[in-house]
Amino acid sequence: MDAALTTSSTQSSLRSLIFLRSSSSSSLLDAPRTVGCFKPRRLSGSLRAVASSESSADHMASLDLSVSPRVNAVKPSKTMAITDQATALVQSGVPVIRLAAGEPDFDTPAVISEAGINAIREGYTRYTPNAGTLELRKAICRKLEEENGLSYKPDEILVSNGAKQCIMQAVLGVCSPGDEVIIPAPFWVSYPEMARLADATPVIIPTDISDNFLVKPKDLASKLNEKSRLLILCSPSNPTGSVYHKELLEEIADIVRKHPRLLVLSDEIYEHIIYPPAKHTSFASLPDMWERTLTVNGFSKAFAMTGWRLGYLACPKHFVTACGKIQSQSTSGASSISQKAGLAALGLGYAGGEAVATMVKAFQERRDFLVKSFKELEGVKISEPQGAFYLFIDLSSYYGTEVDDFGIINGSESLCRFLLDKAKVALVPGDAFGDDKCIRISYAASLATLQDAVSNIKEALLSLRRPVPV
Repeated sequence: MDAALTTSSTQSSLRSLIFLRSSSSSSLLDAPRTVGCFKPRRLSGSLRAVASSESSADHMASLDLSVSPRVNAVKPSKTMAITDQATALVQSGVPVIRLAAGEPDFDTPAVISEAGINAIREGYTRYTPNAGTLELRKAICRKLEEENGLSYKPDEILVSNGAKQCIMQAVLGVCSPGDEVIIPAPFWVSYPEMARLADATPVIIPTDISDNFLVKPKDLASKLNEKSRLLILCSPSNPTGSVYHKELLEEIADIVRKHPRLLVLSDEIYEHIIYPPAKHTSFASLPDMWERTLTVNGFSKAFAMTGWRLGYLACPKHFVTACGKIQSQSTSGASSISQKAGLAALGLGYAGGEAVATMVKAFQERRDFLVKSFKELEGVKISEPQGAFYLFIDLSSYYGTEVDDFGIINGSESLCRFLLDKAKVALVPGDAFGDDKCIRISYAASLATLQDAVSNIKEALLSLRRPVPV
């Protein structure tokens, strides 16, 4: 009621102001001199507000408030959007099971946390060198030598605020406008957008669930040309959990050799979260690939250190120098405290020692439960993950279903909205990863939580009337 009265009063004042302006060529302050019965008065509060509003509107209309076309071309991250939406629902009292975020549910191992706490207590809280502390870069070199068969010097390592920053800087550092970035799909949501931020063109190569979502060498070869600058490989994969075995990587390397401009960004952030008999192979360890590979890794996933924001890039020095320039003019070096914690993480032993092995065992148990559970549903296609902590499941047989008070489920996004509404489970639609047939389920949650989620999802899916094939 008050708002309506205020609006009416303002509109009335505005009409009065327009009338006064149009009824005389003189200004309002001239009115008393032209109409003898008037005395000079100040404008009322309403008139001053309207006049000020008009002036402000005119001023705003003259401003250029546009954003960069480069930024306009970038899509927001759906994983972050859905995670934020699910969190907001939980905070408002809605019991949503959150299986959208790519974040381990374990605490950071105590010895790592203590190293960070000690760094604070000992006053190790100042800037570090832009590329990272020498002791951490040396430790990374030892890790790469012992675990990956890769030989690097400290000046061939760049420590950053997470592996995501490493990838962004690598793409910016090697790509020029018009270059093409080759990305097998399904892909991590940020790869294409990072290419666009570099004024490069993402070239997507679809893969199939029947091939475990691994790119076929012939499909890769068909997409390469003189504009091809960067091939991005992620193994183990986000979102599919697929692992590129050594023989397939060697076939890919044979193709890469034929293209002198082509570099490879090998995203190995999930390397320690891998399930036997699968084994991890670093692309840079293959013959002739060290010189043209930018290897990205970090601490977030294997060591449950997502909030510490610590990752690293390993590659030839001139690429590290280029990426270091970008970092020096944006964030500068990573947190001194996180770097001490990272040093402790690398001291846990081969592949993270017992602390990481315990987490991987739990992830594998959860994977086995989800695979078994969803195989019981009719019309579901599954590629069993060999690493990471995601299940990328094909539920497209439910597309085309019409739901009362909801509408038609016509793709992965509407199916995820339906499951959020009906099952109270937050998942990520596959179209965010370049494959609309699937949805991504993160099993970085307790087995009890996953059991509840599966029960809810099954109940919701069974309520659907699956469309009859014509």
